[in-house]
Amino acid sequence: MSGGLEGPAPEERPDPEGRRNSQGIRIDPEAEAEPESRRAVLSALVEHEPGVLANVSGLFRRRQFNIESLTVGPTTDGDRARITLEIEEPRPGIEQAKKQLQKLVPVIAVTELEPTAIRRELALIKVDGSAPDQVGAVAEMYDGKTVDVSQESVTVEITGSEQKIDAAVETFGRFGIHEIVRTGTAALERGTRKTT
Repeated sequence: MSGGLEGPAPEERPDPEGRRNSQGIRIDPEAEAEPESRRAVLSALVEHEPGVLANVSGLFRRRQFNIESLTVGPTTDGDRARITLEIEEPRPGIEQAKKQLQKLVPVIAVTELEPTAIRRELALIKVDGSAPDQVGAVAEMYDGKTVDVSQESVTVEITGSEQKIDAAVETFGRFGIHEIVRTGTAALERGTRKTT
């Protein structure tokens, strides 16, 4: 009987992956990995009364949820309004945001929209006015329209998906952009499916 242990020599053994914590315990790299974030659109049906938006935005500030865009407007029911939030969080964060929103008293219902839902954004883009015809031609290319013209500037309106707006902004950049305002995402489920 030899006194050594069976198996490969110490220098032939594979090195385990992962760092050790302060107690010297090795941490599994997969368990340590940050969960991947994704964008989600939440639709909240709320009471149409003063202070509701402040309550919702205060909740997201306290919980440090990352809001990409926020829109609010009336519905067919004069006593209710719809808040559409686009957030970027890991899946647990999105679920937490939905639960916290549902707990707010003025919130009636919360839904996460399907990825196939209709999403639109409106942008007003003001560019240099030295080539209004060319600006108009580019606006038509993006199904937009010119809404204001002066000697110094031309303002166009573009509506569409976030990707379309991004592409339009990049194209209008060649004229020299003075100002941009974007509304953020408004969204509804497709077909007969109810949003909330």
